[in-house]
Amino acid sequence: MIIRQPVNTFKLLFSWEGTLLPKILPPLGVVMLLSAVVGGLEYNNIYHFPELPLMGFTLIGLVLSIFLGFKNTACYDRWWEARKLWGILIATSRHLDRDCRVLSQARRERTVQQIIVFANVLRDRLRQETNNPMSLHEITGMSENQIRLLSQHANAPQYTLSLIQWEFMQALKEGEISDIIYAQLNAHVHELSLVHTGCDRIATTPIPYAYSVLLNRTVYFFCFLLPFSLGSLLGLATPLLVGILAYTFLGLDALSTEIEEPFGTQSNDLPLDSMVRTIEIDLLSSLGKATPAPIQAVNSNLL
Repeated sequence: MIIRQPVNTFKLLFSWEGTLLPKILPPLGVVMLLSAVVGGLEYNNIYHFPELPLMGFTLIGLVLSIFLGFKNTACYDRWWEARKLWGILIATSRHLDRDCRVLSQARRERTVQQIIVFANVLRDRLRQETNNPMSLHEITGMSENQIRLLSQHANAPQYTLSLIQWEFMQALKEGEISDIIYAQLNAHVHELSLVHTGCDRIATTPIPYAYSVLLNRTVYFFCFLLPFSLGSLLGLATPLLVGILAYTFLGLDALSTEIEEPFGTQSNDLPLDSMVRTIEIDLLSSLGKATPAPIQAVNSNLL
């Protein structure tokens, strides 16, 4: 996620890091070069291309704008829902940390440890990354045997939640807590499970592929054919206007594709590393243990 201090309009106009311009620059450059060739030939009366009806491009552009707006809205909804789920994860972790103070100190520490593990393995699952054993050992104090057992499970977050619930069940059996307290603690585990399920749903259900392909192809066809409609009217100014229109359409298409998968590591994806670190700092500090340093943005990009 791009993190920036408030900037003025001039700096925002010429921003590069975190924008979509680096991604769409190759096709945008080709479109503008094609526009310059068509406009130059038309302006100098060297060759006149068959004119494509401008009205047709106006209608196509209008329809394309509507569908791009719909796709961007759908993709942003996925991004925002993912952010809300991780907000619930952070809040529930804090609630669970406060409520589990009724447990014995040893059991509470094991519970807090597993909450931190859950956040780490959920992030790795969503990013399709392998768990870092050294990091889990340093942050949570897990033994090599515990890490090995964790890595053997196909669904590590679910396994971690089962360990948390097992701690609560043992506390209930041993008379450490009442059934009412157990129900309250188990409600937090249920909330974490819902977060896990919601994140899995977003990660495994992308925008329909055929819809994305159709829209992407239409955007490129529109941008590459546009110079042949405007070349005879604009002449040498063709690259400027076509470039602005192509930047808008190509940029909206690229933006929706990027935020469609909110759990990645691209510039506009969610900063899962930072949110996991927030949980680690909050919970470890509540135990009076040393806390890791907050994640810092690199080139205004917070992972």
